[in-house]
Amino acid sequence: MADVKALLGQFEAMAADPKALMDRYIAEGKKVVGCFPPYTPEELVHAAGMVPMGLWGGQVTPSVAGKYNPIFTCSLMRSCMELGMTGAYEGLSAVIMPMLCDTYRGMAGAWRVGVPGVPLIAFIHPQNRTDPGARDYLAAEYRTVAERLEKMTGAQVTEEALQKSIDVYNDHAAAMLDFCRAANEHLDVVGPVARHAVMKSARFAEKAEHAALVRQLVEQLDALPRHAWKGKKLVLTGITAEPDSLLEMFTAHGIAVVADDLAQESRQYRTPVPAGKDGFDRLAGQWQGRQGCSMVHETRAERGQMLVDMAKETGADGVAVCLMRFCDVEEYDFPYISRDVEAAGMPCLCLEIDQSTQNNQQNGTKIQSFVEM
Repeated sequence: MADVKALLGQFEAMAADPKALMDRYIAEGKKVVGCFPPYTPEELVHAAGMVPMGLWGGQVTPSVAGKYNPIFTCSLMRSCMELGMTGAYEGLSAVIMPMLCDTYRGMAGAWRVGVPGVPLIAFIHPQNRTDPGARDYLAAEYRTVAERLEKMTGAQVTEEALQKSIDVYNDHAAAMLDFCRAANEHLDVVGPVARHAVMKSARFAEKAEHAALVRQLVEQLDALPRHAWKGKKLVLTGITAEPDSLLEMFTAHGIAVVADDLAQESRQYRTPVPAGKDGFDRLAGQWQGRQGCSMVHETRAERGQMLVDMAKETGADGVAVCLMRFCDVEEYDFPYISRDVEAAGMPCLCLEIDQSTQNNQQNGTKIQSFVEM
């Protein structure tokens, strides 16, 4: 048990202070590239011998971001802009931004003006993924990203290195999914905050390093007797489930998180990069394979049923939609999610996520109501 707690402490430290990780990598002579969420091809950065580090905002009250971002900008993007303009991202060699929604389209220009010291590489995912040329188009976009990385940093993305990087990322994804399995068998040890820390830390740490720690944790968990959780169980969906004070409310009310469809967490890992001889084409194939995401255009609303199936498989008592404030694409999905979840006879909570405030009293009332149902 002591080893499990020590390992969980390492993940919590990484999740809580990504700046310390960035400074460590830079001190080791490595270049670090910021990757905006959720589907920036980190493998390209890794193949260039640099460290990709996720930019997921944080709990800040914007003071300068309003100069370029209106108040109705997605909470995550607004906090990223605030952190960029106040120097938190100094030391990054570049940032990469996928044009996945309307907010991103405005954010690209704002970043170039508001954070001129950190150069931006923007690219576009094709939303009509059924078009015969969609995969070729995205592979070409990825090649352009690689070329711009090479010009900005002096690094080089070779085919051999890219194939190896894809293997590293697929291996890490498998380790993370195995952690989710092990965590569900030990919900007394891996509570909502600890589970989130393991998942969040993966967005900042080098993947081979992180995968090794995750496998150590899984090995330690598997050595413990399985625990039969007696309290309520939830499946989480959305972009992120933060701050930790929100997750602490789950713990306080005896609720375990048994599965998630969070963009910051498991959504990253359920679609591996397919096999192939061309690394850029393989990465494009992963985009074509993604399903059940608000940022992926689909002709059928499948996410709600996916969450119902996830809840039934894990024995969850309901689904909590962690709705990022002013996130249009998530708001569009919510009616379909709630319809399908409630039709299956399960409660569907809507918890507002706002990175510009620590006030979770309203969410606390909703969580308490769920427990008392």
